[in-house]
Amino acid sequence: MQQTTLSREVERLVEGMAASDGAGVRLKRVLGGELQRRLDPFLMLDEFGTDDPADYIAGFPDHPHRGFETVTYMLAGRMRHRDNVGNEGLLTPGAVQWMTAGRGIVHSEMPEQIEGRMQGFQLWVNLPAARKMIPAAYRDIAPECVPEIKPQPGVALKIISGEVDGHRGAVEGNATDVLFLDIVLEAGATYAAAISGGHNAFVYVYAGEAGIGGRGQAVGAGTMAVLSNAPGATGATLESAAGARMILLAGRPLNEAIAQWGPFVMNSREEIEQAIDDYRNGRF
Repeated sequence: MQQTTLSREVERLVEGMAASDGAGVRLKRVLGGELQRRLDPFLMLDEFGTDDPADYIAGFPDHPHRGFETVTYMLAGRMRHRDNVGNEGLLTPGAVQWMTAGRGIVHSEMPEQIEGRMQGFQLWVNLPAARKMIPAAYRDIAPECVPEIKPQPGVALKIISGEVDGHRGAVEGNATDVLFLDIVLEAGATYAAAISGGHNAFVYVYAGEAGIGGRGQAVGAGTMAVLSNAPGATGATLESAAGARMILLAGRPLNEAIAQWGPFVMNSREEIEQAIDDYRNGRF
């Protein structure tokens, strides 16, 4: 079991808000707006989850990105990725897509099912100014390539990015040292998750209810717990009386200006205007 001498506490709770994106896909927006600075380098977190095909069937037709990375993690359903760089991949339950938009990419994410459940997350991770204009890149990670460990009875972790007890995640070498864990706690289990000092972090509970922090703050499904950055806190205590599933995100803040216009995230208005012009004139 990982040991933490001092647990981060819950600084605030954030309820996900109903939203629509793409061609009308219904989702829950958990992170955005003012939280972009507090949770730097994370820009956005959406949760999608429905059994009604009308909520997802239109998908996300061709659209551009520049200046950041997108991470799509599927829990249920099938989604097809295609982009103008020539990449194509099928996201299935447990799969991960890590796409670096860099200087520009146009892609689509369309469902490959007409019924059944579609569930998962999309996370936007900022890139530092020095890397915003690197070539676009794409990694398609099959479910069996996402390491899963059971550090103690009643606790199971999928390591999408980062390192836990010497086990490296499916994605390495990202610019902001992202830790991305999918955590399952069985009834009565407690886990001490290690988090690097100085990194911003949060937990999003998507099933059941968890107690988070040394005080055991109750956090129900559909709620994000922003974790404090208390000096000396080396992790976060997670527990659940009846069982819970959650994702834990932590990353090194960039402490740079954020300029965003829709799918473009740069450091200044001038760079945003250039991105719009480049896209409109086919330079992505």
